[in-house]
Amino acid sequence: MKRPFQVTTLGWLFIAVGILLSTIYHLWKGPLDRWTVPILLVGIIALVAGVFLLRGAGWARWLVLAWLAFHVVVSALNSLSDAMPHFVLLLVVGYFLLGPPTSKYFQST
Repeated sequence: MKRPFQVTTLGWLFIAVGILLSTIYHLWKGPLDRWTVPILLVGIIALVAGVFLLRGAGWARWLVLAWLAFHVVVSALNSLSDAMPHFVLLLVVGYFLLGPPTSKYFQST
């Protein structure tokens, strides 16, 4: 079965987030501190999730959803208004990764 467009898009998006937005941005942003390693680990998790999502690993879609849920919780610690966009993104990505076309794709691999 051909990989659905949603899986391809989300896989490459998470690869970009893992490399560019999380890792490179935080290393460039300022001096190393105690939060550098945990932030880099979160970026590496996004990268791994994106790569294995493209490879058709069923566990990768759950890792993507867990990664987004983690961001909902972390942003909610700051404020509810910061958490809402992450929550909406979690719902949309969850719909795309758990919906009928993609669930059939992950069952066939």
